[in-house]
Amino acid sequence: MHPMQTIAVRAARAAGQTILRAYTELDRVEVSNKGINDYVTNVDKEAEAAITYQIRKSYPDHTIVAEEGGESQGDNKDYMWIVDPLDGTNNFVRGIPHFSVSIAVQYKGKTEVAVVYDPIRDELFTAVRGKGAKLNDFRIRVSKANDLDEALVATGFPFKAKQHTETYMKLFASTFAQCADVRRAGSAALDLAYVAAGRMDAFFEIGLKPWDIAAGELIVREAGGTVTDFTGNHSYMSSGNIIAGTPKATVSLVKNFRPLLSEALKR
Repeated sequence: MHPMQTIAVRAARAAGQTILRAYTELDRVEVSNKGINDYVTNVDKEAEAAITYQIRKSYPDHTIVAEEGGESQGDNKDYMWIVDPLDGTNNFVRGIPHFSVSIAVQYKGKTEVAVVYDPIRDELFTAVRGKGAKLNDFRIRVSKANDLDEALVATGFPFKAKQHTETYMKLFASTFAQCADVRRAGSAALDLAYVAAGRMDAFFEIGLKPWDIAAGELIVREAGGTVTDFTGNHSYMSSGNIIAGTPKATVSLVKNFRPLLSEALKR
């Protein structure tokens, strides 16, 4: 196993244990607002601390970018760990058993290692650049869906960016009219992992953050999938607008989206 993958898996499992302990006592979880429709709990922070501890033990000079703690720069700026300690906080707070830990490692801007861990199901999705993707040590591949009309598509509503609601509804309507069905589960990292495992055929969402997608997008690509922004280019890490799926499903979604995009989403 890649040395940094070993540490990423150890960190993800440590965070998962913290999350699972709290999940059995949700009445004790402390919830506060970070912004409009944006919540954080003491569990997010504790899980992030568990991840940071594991990384710093082995790589004290690496930079860490985490959802709750921001950027913690190390002396070695070539390596960056991108961390979401609890992707799906709203699900967690309400007792919906669908959330994940997401950890990616970048070297000079390229993602080399990715881990998405679902502590409820004990499912560990991993990828190393050029080495393929796995679920609990078994190789995974995207589905064989060739046409959008046979595709199960995952999505997420732009609940933190409701200025995009009108455009999003156009994209949703166009997709729903042509695909087999749509799912909205509440954890972008798991949506991407499910695409990689062939459980979903495609995924799209507006306005995500790097920690939401950095791990999942590598897992999809290493499983044979395609990841683009809404215009078919590769600025999804900066724009947060992402399409991922089987190659043909992704091409179909990009083609359908282009005439429907607002100017804000074309950039």
